[in-house]
Amino acid sequence: MPRAGLLVLSAAGFTAVTTELLPSGLLPEISRDLGVQESAVGTLTAVYAAVIVFTALPLSRLLAGRIPRKTLLIATILAFGLSNVLLAASPTLPLAIAARLLGGVAHGLLWSSMAPYVSRIVPAHSVGKAMAIVFSGNSIALAVGAPLGTMMGAVLSWRSSFLALAGIAALLALLAMYLLPAATDSGREARPSLRAALAVRGVIAVAVAWPLLVLAHFTLFTYIAPFLLASGLPAGAVSISLSVIGVASLVGIWIAGVTTNSRPRRSLLVTVAGLLAVFGLLPLLGATWPGAMVLLSLWGIAFGAIGIYNQAAILRAGGKHRDAANSLTVVTIQLGIAVGASYGGLAFTAFGAGLVPYAAAIPVAAALAIIAASGKGGYPAGPRESSRRGGAP
Repeated sequence: MPRAGLLVLSAAGFTAVTTELLPSGLLPEISRDLGVQESAVGTLTAVYAAVIVFTALPLSRLLAGRIPRKTLLIATILAFGLSNVLLAASPTLPLAIAARLLGGVAHGLLWSSMAPYVSRIVPAHSVGKAMAIVFSGNSIALAVGAPLGTMMGAVLSWRSSFLALAGIAALLALLAMYLLPAATDSGREARPSLRAALAVRGVIAVAVAWPLLVLAHFTLFTYIAPFLLASGLPAGAVSISLSVIGVASLVGIWIAGVTTNSRPRRSLLVTVAGLLAVFGLLPLLGATWPGAMVLLSLWGIAFGAIGIYNQAAILRAGGKHRDAANSLTVVTIQLGIAVGASYGGLAFTAFGAGLVPYAAAIPVAAALAIIAASGKGGYPAGPRESSRRGGAP
């Protein structure tokens, strides 16, 4: 297993997620510097997500078979660097938005390409562990990358934070040239077909259940600060809680990496059921430091593991159409993020911050039902899972 190359991809994921999240943490600084309202600066995040939704699938299909996978990944990493340089140099909001559009295109291509690439450079029995290494960059970005970038932006300038990310991207592109192996298909496979992927049993189940879990996460994660304050915890609890969730998700990624090849179905069912319990208990036990920290830790563990289990599930379910199936989940997950934030806002307005976890529990319950019902398609039992009927428990 090419661990050095996988670590480069993990760092690329770190760069991508930090790039996506950083404008939210630097909203006041960007607003003052560009001379616009904070609400207007929020478009930097909105257009980033929107361009992923509209370009990930068509670009993945257009470029498949025409550009070698290694070359495409290096190009997307360089595009992140260029996007962040252009953003840091932008004197006006429209130019900043244009720079973010390039970053969104790179983001969609990176995540559409990375998992299928990894599945081609490691043995089948090592895919779960490889995915755990690669996706650890996401959690490190949540726990460390975005907070450090925000701190740098506050101390120096918001432009310095994006220039630092651009420098990291340039270094990673150089390392990728030497450390990433060529994929076995060498770009000769047929272009992905979304229609063919949707016809494969199990793809729709994963493409719906996974985004529902992401939607649930962002329903509460977006409003974690008002929830904690409404629960009676001090303002300082917010930053601590975000770090707890991020660090705990690394534990979840490790657990999933160990179990996703041998016991994927049972592990995912237990994980999602645990997340449902956490959201149900947070309004009751989240008013104390011990209760909040334990539940937030379990939330982080569950969310970290869920990404690995579902990534492996979509690659298995997609089969020879896994590239198109994976690109589909990139789009639906972005929709889950956007809808989750809006749905959480509606729950916040209608019922108050203290009850937002109950709103988050609803899509988790729906995802759990889908996973439980998809024992032979999207979420089959692994080799070490026994069943009386030879299928899913």
